[in-house]
Amino acid sequence: MQFFQERRVKKESMGLLQNYEWRAGMNYTLIVLVIYAAVMLLATVLMTKKEKNIERFCVGDRNTGWIVSALSIAATWIWAPALFTSTENAYTKGFAGLFWFLVPNVLCLILFIPFAKKIREEIPEGITLSGYMYGKYRSKAVRNIYLFQLGTLSALSTGVQLLAGSKILSVLTGMPFMLMTVVMAVIAFSYSQFSGIRASILTDAVQMMFMLGASIGFAVFGIKYGKGMETLLAGLGGASGDSGVLFSKRGIEIFLGFGLPATVGLISGPFGDQCFWQRAFCVQKNKIGRAFLVGAFLFSLVPLSMGIIGFVGAGIGYEAADISILNFELIRILFPKWAVIPFLFMVVSGLLSTIDSNLCAVSSLTTDIFRECSLRKTKLVMVLLLAVGIIIANIPGLTVTHLFLMYGTLRASTLLPTVLTLRGAELKPVGIVMGIITALVIGLPVFAYGNIQGIAIYKTMGSILTVVLSGAISIILSKRRCEA
Repeated sequence: MQFFQERRVKKESMGLLQNYEWRAGMNYTLIVLVIYAAVMLLATVLMTKKEKNIERFCVGDRNTGWIVSALSIAATWIWAPALFTSTENAYTKGFAGLFWFLVPNVLCLILFIPFAKKIREEIPEGITLSGYMYGKYRSKAVRNIYLFQLGTLSALSTGVQLLAGSKILSVLTGMPFMLMTVVMAVIAFSYSQFSGIRASILTDAVQMMFMLGASIGFAVFGIKYGKGMETLLAGLGGASGDSGVLFSKRGIEIFLGFGLPATVGLISGPFGDQCFWQRAFCVQKNKIGRAFLVGAFLFSLVPLSMGIIGFVGAGIGYEAADISILNFELIRILFPKWAVIPFLFMVVSGLLSTIDSNLCAVSSLTTDIFRECSLRKTKLVMVLLLAVGIIIANIPGLTVTHLFLMYGTLRASTLLPTVLTLRGAELKPVGIVMGIITALVIGLPVFAYGNIQGIAIYKTMGSILTVVLSGAISIILSKRRCEA
């Protein structure tokens, strides 16, 4: 309690956020947004040219350097959960919670490397995963089920980024939440539509360099302002103090309730996300492995740093007003007032880097949707994605963590059919389609029920069923067709 007395910090119901100096907060926030939009748009206009060719709009010249690609991969993988869920898990679930969030997040990008190399070898002129699957099986049904999964994921991902970012922007400015979702969407579209993937990769690299500096700085000075390493170590057990050991009773509960379903969803992540297949087609062919490996390492530094902030919060005994934006609250009480500015810039960078990647991903999917694709149609689909994302973000009661686990399970539905195909398995179109449909119809609702009700066993069962059913049914039906 001494810590709070020194800083006059008390939680009076939900008054923490309401007592913020609104006028200063609004000014700082609007200035940050204007500067951010200007920097990204200016960088795009000066360092890329307006693209008029649909293929180059989607994959550039297929020879992007591995350093800028690694920065882009890392920035694209920094979804809202990397910035917010990492802090929340460290605070509520201690070391065990952060471990089961961080390790699978890094491991998935490394496991993706051989498959990224494989698809580039098989179709060096490819653009999309759905296009690759269509080329393999010559089945519109296979292509369409992949388009559904990849497109839905892009919409949910865009929605969760808008939800997380707009919540903070709304708090800081006092402006309506819905207006903030529109503002974020407009900023992302403004530079993405100029040169497509080139703009996305370039701005990702700029955003990632800033996120690295800001997040590491927050972690280092968070420990300092939070009374040192002693406080950090005290917080490893989380707010409850019993979550510091992976294989304790509490640690096992965290693994079953969060770790296992999160791992299934995260390991599936790049495999079910067009953003990463698109980058596999963009980077220099002989540097794919290096780009993804370095990208995984760079990514890890951001959620690790945000997790340290969560440990510090638990160590000082802080009581959160809104657990979903805990790092924002802690930075406001631990740091000088001006620290909100780099934090806000970091958050906007992290969330918009994923939104602009989603825009480029869905633009590439239009090459499979339309027989005669054009840049006009591509950009209209980008606008449609943003509209759907805004609607999702404004659904009452949705949280970042719930959506994170939900779309993680959605990605898992195509994991095994994709991996088996790239490994040379002889599957049949009907097996792939029925496997994915079964996984979505059975596995996803089971997981959703467990997620909404907070029942660990259902979340775990739903995640495993989604992965296993799609692969098992694909194999079983394919064998039956061969025998027939």
